[in-house]
Amino acid sequence: MAEESDWSALMVRAQGGDAAAYRQLLGAVTPYLRALAHRAGLDGPEIEDGVQDILLTLHMIRHTYDPTRPFAPWLVGVAQHRLTDRLRRRGRQGAREMPLTEEHETFAHDETNHHEERSDSRRLRGAIETLPAGQRQAIELLRLRELSLREASAISGQSETALKVAAHRAIKRLRTLLEGL
Repeated sequence: MAEESDWSALMVRAQGGDAAAYRQLLGAVTPYLRALAHRAGLDGPEIEDGVQDILLTLHMIRHTYDPTRPFAPWLVGVAQHRLTDRLRRRGRQGAREMPLTEEHETFAHDETNHHEERSDSRRLRGAIETLPAGQRQAIELLRLRELSLREASAISGQSETALKVAAHRAIKRLRTLLEGL
């Protein structure tokens, strides 16, 4: 009971602008809030996150505390609301997400998934080789080597506008070629 009256007195002083009393209050209630979080079902780092949620809420709504009423029930009410919100959020995330396990891992064996990647790469290279020289050069410089228009223009001797047009036409042609395969 004495501890609660101390907390009440500290909160009244904190509401009056006493920063030292506010720091002392937060330090005094933090272990109590950790125990409440643990009792609510949080564990490990989640306890600290829950306590931080409560302390932030306490900071935002400290002006609503009525000094004529006991402090501990007010604090417990704030804490229970924040902890309930955290547990609900954890439940929603658990329903949407699933943990990764070993069976979700991709193996590095050739027969698993690299074959398709190489096949797609070969198809794209083959389609690029069928393009007219100017379009092929624009794709190689701008898309494959990822040069800027200015750099590609200097290398190819074409204007930046001509390179843009050639790249646009090449991409359009590649889409047509690859959709047909």
